[in-house]
Amino acid sequence: MGDGAWRVALDEGFDPAAVLDALRALDGVTDVVVAEAHALVCFDPASPPSGIDSALEGATRRVRAPTEHRIAVAYDGDDLAAVASRLGCSVEAVIARHAGRVYEVLRVGFMPGFAYLGPLDAELIVPRREQPRARVAAGSVAIAGARTGVYPFASPGGWHLIGRALDFRPFDGERGAVWSVGDRVRFEAR
Repeated sequence: MGDGAWRVALDEGFDPAAVLDALRALDGVTDVVVAEAHALVCFDPASPPSGIDSALEGATRRVRAPTEHRIAVAYDGDDLAAVASRLGCSVEAVIARHAGRVYEVLRVGFMPGFAYLGPLDAELIVPRREQPRARVAAGSVAIAGARTGVYPFASPGGWHLIGRALDFRPFDGERGAVWSVGDRVRFEAR
């Protein structure tokens, strides 16, 4: 990954928050991004970190406890009825399944503050839209594949819009991303 970053393969079943905390704690590491099977470890090329393998071996427990976030949602998204029709169920069933579980922040990416939350109820899995939208409104709650998320900013997007987060934005100009890997998220229908 150039002269200032390494891509590190992660073992199956790893704890993303523990890996993030362990790699960030290494001397010389400037940033870490944890994905579903790999981590990107950024550093100053003049002083690359050592001890990555031992840090990962010790990443069996989280350094910090996950935070649980409750997000009020107006389930009125442009794709809600089409998703229900595609799945052969009612709009109410889609809402109940989406709001009926606690999600984990699996990774943060795509844009600042966009958290990939999962796993999505298996009955709600639909592929990305065939035609992405040129503009998705900030705060849109969406699903695609086995994931759900909240768009932090207006942007292009290819996920199915099922609702709007009320009085919540997943990115703060001063704090950055509101959600961290390993946090828990519960959606509440309003």
